[in-house]
Amino acid sequence: MKLPIILALDTKDIAMASSIITESIESINHFKIGLEFFLSNGSDGVKKLRDCGEFELFLDLKLYDIPNTVRGAVQSVADLRPKFLTVHAAGGSRMISAAAQALPNGSIAAVTVLTSFSPEEFESMGQKNSIEQTVINWAQMAISSGAKSIVCSPFEVNSLRKLSSSVTLITPGVRIEGDELGDQVRVMSPKQALSAGADFVVIGRPITQLWEPSGIKMRQKIDQIAQTLV
Repeated sequence: MKLPIILALDTKDIAMASSIITESIESINHFKIGLEFFLSNGSDGVKKLRDCGEFELFLDLKLYDIPNTVRGAVQSVADLRPKFLTVHAAGGSRMISAAAQALPNGSIAAVTVLTSFSPEEFESMGQKNSIEQTVINWAQMAISSGAKSIVCSPFEVNSLRKLSSSVTLITPGVRIEGDELGDQVRVMSPKQALSAGADFVVIGRPITQLWEPSGIKMRQKIDQIAQTLV
């Protein structure tokens, strides 16, 4: 059984990304390709990664623009067959609806409040509601507009699971004990996030920073994370 982990490929290098997929695909079959890789290599680079084997693509482009532009952008990457494609929930109902209509065979994943925001920073931006309430409001709107998935921190998962039993909840901002936090501020362990109701946890650097040609250290890290889920 594959782990409920979406492995973030934190590299621009096609060869390294391919190696990471090859070394982890026995345990993980969801891989996140973000702006770093996509802006360097484009659709052709993603297609080359498909040669590594059968896996589910989480295309993390966080689209945010007027509805017509986002519709066109989604249509431009639809042939990559993403299982999940991210847009910013803050783009609003019409934008999310346009994205969902342009990807009928995939899941538009609405990104709520980034896990790099602290409550204090969020408030300093002029936000009147708390992070949790904002996430709930945006998620309700996104789901009603056609988003099939929501990206949020582990701290909002329980509240969102109460909104919908069918929506896919994806949580970055997870670390096991001893891992560096990096940019993450609102953090739980993978087991805590999954127990709260998340379907997938997104993990990148704690695994990929251990990559080396043999892949041994990286596979050991994946095994270590898997043991925390038992």
